[in-house]
Amino acid sequence: MCAKAAADDGGQALAQWRPFRHREAPPMSWSLLLLVLAAFAAGVQNALAGGGSFLTFPALLVAGIDPRTANIASTIALFPGQVTTGLAGRRHVAGAEGLSFRTLFWISLIGGAVGAVLLLVTPVSVFTHLVPFLVLFATLVFAWGSFFRKPRAEGAPPVLGRRAAMLVQGLIAIYGGYFGGGIGILMLAALTAAGLGVRVAGATKNVLAAVMNASAVAIFLLRAHTLPWLPILCVAVPAILSGQLGALLLHRVNEKALRVVIVCIGTALSIGLFLRG
Repeated sequence: MCAKAAADDGGQALAQWRPFRHREAPPMSWSLLLLVLAAFAAGVQNALAGGGSFLTFPALLVAGIDPRTANIASTIALFPGQVTTGLAGRRHVAGAEGLSFRTLFWISLIGGAVGAVLLLVTPVSVFTHLVPFLVLFATLVFAWGSFFRKPRAEGAPPVLGRRAAMLVQGLIAIYGGYFGGGIGILMLAALTAAGLGVRVAGATKNVLAAVMNASAVAIFLLRAHTLPWLPILCVAVPAILSGQLGALLLHRVNEKALRVVIVCIGTALSIGLFLRG
């Protein structure tokens, strides 16, 4: 009897732990249409100015998916587009002064995996309470990087030394595997502070973003009991296609206006999440 009770308790605990539980009701057709539209805009946005997850994450919430699963689904769905973006600029990647790209690669890969594991062991209820603060933080980082961050002057010595740059990149990678909002801006700031020019830092951070999310996505796929594959596909396919459109529009669209829109969306989402909580 005791063994049976222990087994039952263990089974119930395992069922409660399952990391990808979401609402039983399937998304309505209009929710899927919203996902497609948000994903299409996110693909263009990522190619132009970054911040596409600010569009896909709330759309997945509207589709009835809990915040942690929505974060995981958004990461998986946007990952193929990150890979194509990173490959497009791979010729321009470089390491910082005293810090090889190979080192940055492994730091990003390991950090992304650590962040993903931390996310999986975070209860849904806890992550739901954390989400408003994470979105607000990502919005503030994006606003700072878009409108207030001063680029390092040409020829100026690096602000970050080798060890400091390794530590900062490791922390960014862990955050990227856990939530990911604003990682592009954070890496751009860190890499330029470590001595890279803006253009090279931009190409390097695109590749490193794909690397840290590669390890996170691999862990999510290995540990997933159930994943909302229909919403994921509704995000992934339009985002890949529209990313190519974004690359064509790169020099024809007002980037500052796009950044203003993203900051407004992030601010509204933060307020809404705080009010709902």
